[in-house]
Order: sequence, then structure tokens, then C-alpha cells
Amino acid sequence: MQFDWRALSGPLLTAATALIAFLVDRTLVAVPNPAPLFVCIVAFAASLSGTASGLASAAIAVVASALFFLNHRATPGYDMSDLARMVLLAITAAGTAVITGHLRRKWIDAFDSQRRHHATAERLRSALDQVDIGIVLLDADTRAEFINRAFRHYFSLPDEKADSKPPFIALMYHGRDTGAFELPEDELSHFIAGRTEMMRAGDSTPININLRDGQVLRFSCTALPDGGRMLSYTPVTDLVRHTDDPAGADYYRSLRGGGYRDLARHLRAAE
Repeated sequence: MQFDWRALSGPLLTAATALIAFLVDRTLVAVPNPAPLFVCIVAFAASLSGTASGLASAAIAVVASALFFLNHRATPGYDMSDLARMVLLAITAAGTAVITGHLRRKWIDAFDSQRRHHATAERLRSALDQVDIGIVLLDADTRAEFINRAFRHYFSLPDEKADSKPPFIALMYHGRDTGAFELPEDELSHFIAGRTEMMRAGDSTPININLRDGQVLRFSCTALPDGGRMLSYTPVTDLVRHTDDPAGADYYRSLRGGGYRDLARHLRAAE
């Protein structure tokens, strides 16, 4: 049987406080009514272990206060003012226990919900890192909240830059600066402007993006309810390149098998 020190701490503290108050009042100096202190202890007990512990502490507080009132009267018994004060203490202490215990339960439920939500988000993040589709989640200000491993690989995006929540335009400029796109230099600015406008408008029309290493990615933009965007880059190389000139097949296969990608890998290793 496990000892629940949390559930017992409130009642024990209430009883100890009452005993100390009686001893000091009898042997040293007169002690004022400790009812306010009892209410604080009831709140502490309910916040630490729940409503049951708070109500137990409240019951001990009411009994101790009744004895304390009786000890300070010149004649035996209680008058109406004493009864009124004890009733008020009982209502206050019990209400404090119930309200604090309810707030504690809501806080625990909210914490558990947040923990489950965080665990689900981590599992989803891990799953998205396993697929070969590049995924980028943008917030309403077009800053990247999440970039999966596939996108980082396709565009040689360092983890430090990916984790810094770069804006979408910075990702496009990174692809331009690293020579990721299979486009002439004079067309890159128009290409970046077109993709940025398409993203901002939430245009879901898919387009193909040719990479310099021979791969083809199908870009798609999905508008999210919170104003953000989900960008997907699906590899469709085998579906697209078979329509190219057969004479260039060996060239594209050499790029996919090595070429620029291997060169980029070696350069990153050297860095």
C-alpha cells in the first residue's frame, strides 16, 4: 500500500497548527482566532492533493475553532455570535476546498491535454521526416514553422537555417544561391516572384519544378484555416523525365546517380 503524503499533509498541518495555537494560548500569550490561517491551509491542501484533502482539513479547522471559541469564553457554551462565526468559517473553508480542488483538476486536465497534444505533434513531425515528399508549413506571416528532412535534402538547406524559421522568400533565394533550380540566371527572378505570388494567393494549382541534379518536384500550395500555408514538393522525376528526349536519358540518370548531388555532398563534407 503506497503512502499518500500529499493527501495527509493538509489535515496534519491543520491539526498541528491548531495544537500549537492551543499550547501557546495556554502557556505563553493570548492567541487570536486562527481561522484565517486555517482557510489558507485548506486552500494549500486542496491545491496539493484535491478536494477530499481540502474538505478534511476544513473539518479539522471547524472543530479546532469551536474548541478555541469555547476556551475563550467566561461562561460555558456558545452564544449566537460564536455560532455565526463557526458557520461562516465552515462555509468559507468548505467553499475554499471545493473551488481550489476544482481549479486543480482543471489545471491537471489542461496539462495532460497539452502533453498529449505535444506527443502527437512530435509523432507527426517524426512521420513527416520519413516521407520523400518535401513539406514546409508556413504561418500567416509566411515564415516556415516546420521544414521536413526531404525538403532540406532536395535544396541542401542546413539545419541551422531551417530551424531559424526563415520566410518563404528566403527559402527561394537559398535555392537560387545554391543553384538548385534548372533555370537560366535571367529567369530566376521571374520564377521566384511567380512562386511567391502563387503562395500568397493560396493557389493550389500544381506545377513542376526542375532541379539542376535532374530531379523533378511537383509543387503544390494549400491554404490553411489559420492563414498559413502548407507547401508540398512531391518527387515525380520518373513520371516526367520519360517524356524527355531519349538521347538525354543517360545524362539525367548520371545526374541522379551522382553529378551535382555528389559534388554538393562532397562540398558539404569538406566544409
